[in-house]
Amino acid sequence: MTKLEHLQDLVDSSVSRRAFARRVMVGGAGHGAAMVVGGVGMDEVAAQTLTDADILNFALNLEYLEAEFYTVATTGRRIADIGIGTSGTGRAGETVGGARVAMTDRLMTISQQIALDEQVHVNFLRQALGAAAVAKPAINLEALGVGFANANEFFTVARAFEDLGVSAYGGAAALVRNPATLTAAAQIGLTEAQHAGVIRLVVSDLGLMPGMVDALDVPTLMAPGGRLFQVDGEGRSTVRTASQVLAVAYGSARTGTRSGGFFPAGVNGLISTV
Repeated sequence: MTKLEHLQDLVDSSVSRRAFARRVMVGGAGHGAAMVVGGVGMDEVAAQTLTDADILNFALNLEYLEAEFYTVATTGRRIADIGIGTSGTGRAGETVGGARVAMTDRLMTISQQIALDEQVHVNFLRQALGAAAVAKPAINLEALGVGFANANEFFTVARAFEDLGVSAYGGAAALVRNPATLTAAAQIGLTEAQHAGVIRLVVSDLGLMPGMVDALDVPTLMAPGGRLFQVDGEGRSTVRTASQVLAVAYGSARTGTRSGGFFPAGVNGLISTV
């Protein structure tokens, strides 16, 4: 049995939402953040069940976004145009905005290699989830009004995406119960961390100072008090709860927010609300 087949066998195993709620509230307490899943409050969450499939589907929504972002910037095409599956459960949506970005050969090579990784991540998660995989939701690549006019815009947004992705996988790690699922998620998360390190170096080389996406963000090197890597004073990467991740992706930290920003109709799956 391959690792993917083993993961498919395990992905439906459930985790007690009571344990889930306890972990998230402890993990987010330092930032005053409690997670809400699918619009249900913590008291209701405690009485229900969250599966590893729910967690992987949350990651799949983010991988759809990143894969579209890099694929459009490097080819001018959508992931569906190059044969990557986007169907599944939930509301399927179109991807709007974006265009191929003019950049140096070195920067294009970096972007193409990241694009390939993100495409493979989508394929891997879809295969692992099988019939449980969510569809690609509606995506607005230019939700910020910038991103594709030039390399500076593109890498400014890429920095936010990569750092957000690393923090999302970091936050999800404690919620995954099956070892095979955890290993697969960790491998993808570590890849995202490699991407983030390279992108932050590029941002520094370009002399950019991207704005902070939230209070957990780590300023890039050129900013006052900034760092080359997305780490705190103890050398640890930023970790965000799903609620904190969605607050950035939706462009609103207001409790109960279900859509907005890069996901104008929200994400698919159970984990979908700030």
